[in-house]
Amino acid sequence: MLDMIIRGGQVVTPWGVGDWDVAVQGEKIVAVAAPGTLTEEVGRVINATGKVVVPGGIEPHAHIYAPVMGQGNLRTAPPEQVSRAALFGGTTTILDFAIQHPGITIEQAIQERTGVWQGQSYADYAHHLMLLGEIPANILAQLPEHIQDGFASVKIFTTNIRPPSMAGEPRMVRMGHLHDLMEQIQRHGAMLLVHSEDDDMVQHMYRKLADQEQTQWWNMHLVHSNESEDVSFRRVLRVAEWTGSPVYFVHVSAREGLTAVGEARAKGMPVYGETLHNYCCFSADNYKEENGMKYHTYPSLKSEADRLALWDGIAKGGLSTMATDEYCTSWAVKIAGKTVSDVTGGHNGIEARMGVTYSEGVSRRGMSLQRFVDVTSANAAKIMGLYPRKGVIAPGSDADIVLIDPSIRRPLTMRDFHITDYSIWEGFQAAGWPVTTILRGQVAVENGQLHSRLGRGQFLRRKVDPEVARRPVG
Repeated sequence: MLDMIIRGGQVVTPWGVGDWDVAVQGEKIVAVAAPGTLTEEVGRVINATGKVVVPGGIEPHAHIYAPVMGQGNLRTAPPEQVSRAALFGGTTTILDFAIQHPGITIEQAIQERTGVWQGQSYADYAHHLMLLGEIPANILAQLPEHIQDGFASVKIFTTNIRPPSMAGEPRMVRMGHLHDLMEQIQRHGAMLLVHSEDDDMVQHMYRKLADQEQTQWWNMHLVHSNESEDVSFRRVLRVAEWTGSPVYFVHVSAREGLTAVGEARAKGMPVYGETLHNYCCFSADNYKEENGMKYHTYPSLKSEADRLALWDGIAKGGLSTMATDEYCTSWAVKIAGKTVSDVTGGHNGIEARMGVTYSEGVSRRGMSLQRFVDVTSANAAKIMGLYPRKGVIAPGSDADIVLIDPSIRRPLTMRDFHITDYSIWEGFQAAGWPVTTILRGQVAVENGQLHSRLGRGQFLRRKVDPEVARRPVG
């Protein structure tokens, strides 16, 4: 007897899109078959007529219950809130960060994350490791055991992001430490995530705008500039050429970053680029709106030309993933900063990611359904070491399945969101939206109602496929 069959939908698989039936037994997909050929008894049939059936979304870049920069002990929203919103938006797996603050071990960083997440998530989850500032030799020496233990990705920064008075503990990893880290990443088969901006340029512009009395938040794109992204990406890539390390650039925000990633991939380098749906839908012009700082994520929004180029990178190729850099605060915290030095980055985008990408990418720009699956799920699974358990509708994979209703055509209201007290996506014109989310064979969200329980989300250990770390995949 089968537990579930999803019938009548347009199913997106690696081998094509078709009107197939999807059979689920326990937590796994057991068959993708022609309509009517699954004749076993079944516990439940889900009628997906008129719907698009895709793998559960994977959010590769989220800051959950993380310190809010410049806000003392304040933290972003916890797993309970974010994972609940994620399921409503069709995302079934979330990757956040175990931060190795100076003075603690990697094991202590992992223990902190375990304490935050264990039993507190509706969705499945995993953790990247994050290293800050100078990387001591003893920390580098700890990496291999944790990579082998399933923590397959490490994030660093090439900038402190804010000026010294507002930055808090140092974040920037210098080129020498980057080189040594890349050697470890390459040797042990991990993935390196890089927040890549040129810190000299960033800090110079903070000082220059202060001297010119142009520190209003709408000048943010002058600090976190196209040139800074270009110079930093290319420096990182040169070190990657020397070491052979794979690189995943988080939140590509400019045409120059997109070009650098494309050129590296054309050389056969294992280089991957992520962008964010807010970069694709808004530009630096939106900063000039009343409370326009609500759109800000570090690095900054760029020009309209950059915005359109990023959509091309997502829809046609060049970028691998659509992420959010989830960093959920209240409205009061989000609009408290008024200058380029103190604006709070990030937004609560995890619930809107799948629907926005479908509406803008598929409905309005003609992106193929297979490409939609690639950028919202499959590529993240491949790059971060979750494939084929996650990111694919195929026999043997986890039954993480989302039904999207392409007939939903209306502006979004705050009633459509399930986290915090504001959304930059309020008023967005939906043209297709997730309506049903299944996590490991159980219906988690249906008809606008949550049917899952807190704590059902599982921690996922990961191992990067050697091919993904050797050449550009996806």
